[in-house]
Amino acid sequence: MSRRNTAVKSSGRPQSQTLKRVLKQLKKYSPAIVLSLFLALITVAGNLVVPILFGNAIDRIIEKGNVDFTVIGYYLIAIGAIIAATAVFQWLMSVINNKIVYGVMRDIRAQAFKHIQNLPLKYIDSHSYGDVVSRCIADVDQFADGLLMGFTQLFSGILTIFGTLALMFVFNWIIALAVFVITPLSLFVAKFIASRTYSMFRKTSEIRGQQTAFIEEMIGNLKVVQAFGREDENQVKFDEVNENLTKASLSSIFFSSLTNPCTRFVNAVVYAAVALAGALTLIYPSVLPVAFGVGKLTTLLSYSNQYTKPFNEISGVVTEFQNAIACAGRIYELIDEPVEKPDRNGAKALENVKGDVEFENVEFSYESDKPLINGLNINAKAGQRIAIVGPTGCGKTTLINLLMRFYDVQGGSIKVDGREILNVTRKSIRQSYGMVLQDTWLKSGTVRENITIGKPEASEEEIIAAAKATHVHNFIMQMKDGYDTVIGEDGGNLSQGQKQLLCITRIMLCLPPMLILDEATSSIDTRTELKIQNAFAKLMKGRTSFIVAHRLSTIKEADLILVMNNGNIIEQGNHSALMAKGGFYSKLYNSQFEG
Repeated sequence: MSRRNTAVKSSGRPQSQTLKRVLKQLKKYSPAIVLSLFLALITVAGNLVVPILFGNAIDRIIEKGNVDFTVIGYYLIAIGAIIAATAVFQWLMSVINNKIVYGVMRDIRAQAFKHIQNLPLKYIDSHSYGDVVSRCIADVDQFADGLLMGFTQLFSGILTIFGTLALMFVFNWIIALAVFVITPLSLFVAKFIASRTYSMFRKTSEIRGQQTAFIEEMIGNLKVVQAFGREDENQVKFDEVNENLTKASLSSIFFSSLTNPCTRFVNAVVYAAVALAGALTLIYPSVLPVAFGVGKLTTLLSYSNQYTKPFNEISGVVTEFQNAIACAGRIYELIDEPVEKPDRNGAKALENVKGDVEFENVEFSYESDKPLINGLNINAKAGQRIAIVGPTGCGKTTLINLLMRFYDVQGGSIKVDGREILNVTRKSIRQSYGMVLQDTWLKSGTVRENITIGKPEASEEEIIAAAKATHVHNFIMQMKDGYDTVIGEDGGNLSQGQKQLLCITRIMLCLPPMLILDEATSSIDTRTELKIQNAFAKLMKGRTSFIVAHRLSTIKEADLILVMNNGNIIEQGNHSALMAKGGFYSKLYNSQFEG
């Protein structure tokens, strides 16, 4: 019973909270981060030494005919060696940073995937599949991009700022003080813009999730779309979402892009101030009390460039980091979703199952204001075949969800062999049932792998015996590689009937003590269905079986037929008794043969 809501909802996680979570995620990589910082320190030191050597070399050019080429040569050799060494250290730092970032990506995706598998079915039913996929793929990629830029530019940038500022104070404290006073303007500009772009990037990420959800939904149901001629309507809807994404992206990029030119303007003012002050000092030594030569001025100008450049880079990092934090917030929202309630303390595995199943005054509803099942009582004896029939939406599939503990009862109890299922482990409950649904599921892999999902250790003889029992052995052997034929996602080019037969074969192989068949033969032709019914008859012998069916002719041999309507059992008995009663079941049965 699908209750998916394609709307993408967001809890608006605070930015500071997300940032703390990211730092906690990075704690595992502390040694690598420390090494990266050390390499960044060496790289920055090399970049800071080179301007000093250049300045000293320039000071050796005193006047025409008075140039110390020997010393200048030594300086040039030292400069070349330092630049080469710095390049090597910078490359090592990039390698380490990439390992950190992609390690974090791996950890987050693994964490998210593991968490998804432990989420209650209620969450999966009420959220768009596409949005969940978008959080695990696109948002993690965006987060990694921002994180990588932070590692590659942020550390080096901060070290460069402090290093150049310190050296400028050493060479000329007055000029350095002017630079120090003017530069914070660029930080103010960057912070002002960044604080207003976070919400924009978050909105962009959410709309991207909506788009992914819509595309996933349309591709997965393209046959239905084409069959009903909904291409134009879907195109209109896609264009609307796409346009919203374009507007949101342009808004966030436009405002965030203001950071770089604004900070560059401030930095240009800084450079001009250094050049002017230095020139005045050289021309009029009395203007500034600290005198120095042309070489030192060259060094100071180089440092002013090095000092202001990180502000431009950091402004870009801030922009990307805003996007990264917004995406990280969406990922952590998924990871923080409450998982399925753990088994109760002391819950034990269900063993040696006979198959007595009892519902006692069961109450359940998907939504608190819309009651579905009230005071339901069922008593199924071991080995009985229980058929559940009724109009669409009456609660048939809900019973299956409750039996398998995909949802837990909100009142009353369900017992298996006299033990309340809330007091046994979910895993043992689910392993006690063999379930075949109307909606088939096959994974990408070989036919053998799909058949042995429930029993990986099965022998070749067991697999073939199960396949012959469900009449799929012949069509499997006609495939290119037989049981080793690789099929695509959801069965690839197999027909719906063939896919359903493979799903039934899984159950034949496992032989669980209880069965749930939810329209298990709905996609199989009548001739094959008769064969499958005979196979099911053998399989169900001695096993408690719950059969949900719309074709009432398939459940005539059931030991007990439960007729449901609006979440209640309105009639029960075998086929003959219910037909003789002439009630709701009789009318439902006869309606399938009218005309």
